[in-house]
Amino acid sequence: MTLWPRSLAGRTALLLLIGLIIVQAAGLTIHALDRVELQSFIQSREIAGRSFALWRNLVVMPPERRAAFLADLEMPAGMTASFDAQTAVRPNMPPVNEAVAQRFRLAGPPPSFGPARFRPREILVGGIPPDGFVLSMRFNDGGWLNLRVQPPHARPWHSDTFLAAFIAMSCCAVALILWGVRRMIRPVAALAAAADALGRNVNAPPLPEEGPSETATAARAFNTMASRIRRFVDDRTQMLAAIGHDLRTPITRLRLRAEFMEDDEQRRKMLADLSEMEAMINATLAFARDDAATEPSVAFDLAALCQTVLDEAADAAPDKADGIVYEGPERLRAQGRPAALKRALANLVGNALAYGGDARLKLASEADAARISIEDHGLGIPESDLETAFQPFRRLEGSRNRETGGSGLGLTIARDILRAHGGDVTLRNRREGGLQALVTLPAAS
Repeated sequence: MTLWPRSLAGRTALLLLIGLIIVQAAGLTIHALDRVELQSFIQSREIAGRSFALWRNLVVMPPERRAAFLADLEMPAGMTASFDAQTAVRPNMPPVNEAVAQRFRLAGPPPSFGPARFRPREILVGGIPPDGFVLSMRFNDGGWLNLRVQPPHARPWHSDTFLAAFIAMSCCAVALILWGVRRMIRPVAALAAAADALGRNVNAPPLPEEGPSETATAARAFNTMASRIRRFVDDRTQMLAAIGHDLRTPITRLRLRAEFMEDDEQRRKMLADLSEMEAMINATLAFARDDAATEPSVAFDLAALCQTVLDEAADAAPDKADGIVYEGPERLRAQGRPAALKRALANLVGNALAYGGDARLKLASEADAARISIEDHGLGIPESDLETAFQPFRRLEGSRNRETGGSGLGLTIARDILRAHGGDVTLRNRREGGLQALVTLPAAS
């Protein structure tokens, strides 16, 4: 499983968070190094200053008071001092670490102690691994000042509240990044929603042309594209309506002329052909007009709608009423255009009755969708035609043993209506024989 987000907002936020982490890590590293260097400098200055002050105080003090004076002093962390008869530097001690020697000025000439009477008679230095040392200074009147120095390790995060402050700062930065990314990506989400709405309804409202210049330009281009699509659809509808209107006149004349034919058989056949032509024209015009797009979306009972479709199918084909069965809940709330959905389901049920002899409608509700299964016990259709059956004017008489034909637009109209609702319909052959039309509709919000 990849950790790379799929959404643009997630990827943008993740990149910004990675950048924030890198910048924070670099900044904290620089801060820590500077703090360690500053603490080391302060420690060395404090220890060196305290050592010099101790020597100046002890050198003018009677020898018998030196040990008591040192016992009462509070020394810096990592430093101890004692007045002894012997030096604390032993011959077997290792040399002082070079960095420590430079830090405390132990390398090179000894520091100036002022007049000759204040200067140590002898200075010895020995190392205490890893970075400590012993400094012994001999008084002119006898005795040694032994200083043992083991500097404490520098603490880059000395403050006890640093961690809490850092976490609070990081949380604020993360919240600001997520909020800013969502605001910046919102126009993209609006553009995607508008494109989805346009796919369902060509007359969907235009996208607001506001926001940053790039977003406004994209919204303007989208609205222009949508306007051209609407104009194309309107031109196609007007053209088909004009063709249908012009064709109805000669069909009517032919119907009148057929009534005066003396041959009854030929008159019957001609009237049947004219009726089929008129039905095809009406179906084509209905498909082109897409009346479902103008119907308002309302809340309705999908279960009652399915039962109504089956009841009307049973009334239209009483000889097949025994094979019309409903399975599902008594009530199921849905949102959509009920008249259009009724037409789509009626087309699917009508196909099942015409080509399978029966129709079993199963309605089920899931978390994110409502599913409708319309099954029959016919011969089914070849696997290669399961998708092409939805093409306009596509007829599968040989595959489904149809005795009478329609216009070839029933499945096309049903799929267009269902997709306009955000759903879909697919066909598949049942293992036990027959065909299943599986309808999915989004759950009511």
